[in-house]
Amino acid sequence: MNRRTAWMLAMAVAFTSEAIAQQFVYPAKGQSPQQQKSDEAACYSWAVQQTGFDPAKPPPQQQAAKPPTTATGTTPGAGARGAARGAVVGEIISDDPGTGAAVGAVAARGQSRRQNAAAAQQAQQQQQAGTQQQQAAFGKARAACLEGRGYSVK
Repeated sequence: MNRRTAWMLAMAVAFTSEAIAQQFVYPAKGQSPQQQKSDEAACYSWAVQQTGFDPAKPPPQQQAAKPPTTATGTTPGAGARGAARGAVVGEIISDDPGTGAAVGAVAARGQSRRQNAAAAQQAQQQQQAGTQQQQAAFGKARAACLEGRGYSVK
């Protein structure tokens, strides 16, 4: 294989995706560079067809269905529920339901913001994990195809 063809092939592989960039393909049966290029293109298409995932066109980041929030990022009614709980506690502890209600409302809003942020982060992590699984499946399918055509894939 001449250096120019190897360089062009390496550049094409490097830009397509992480799943492919981690694979090294060796023509174990003496295939020509042109044959290898043709086989890699065919196996790429086959892997896309088998997995439904194209590393060159990854799915867009989808926004998870967000729970309804207020302008401050809290769940509607969190402050009112916290105020009610705080008023009860304030009445019992210090005979001052007003202060207890204020403290309860602030605490409930803060907790609501933290819960909403944690839920959004978890949804994003799940989506990233799904994309990584799709990339891995694509890489396995591509490798299986190339190995079936007489290449060594690592």
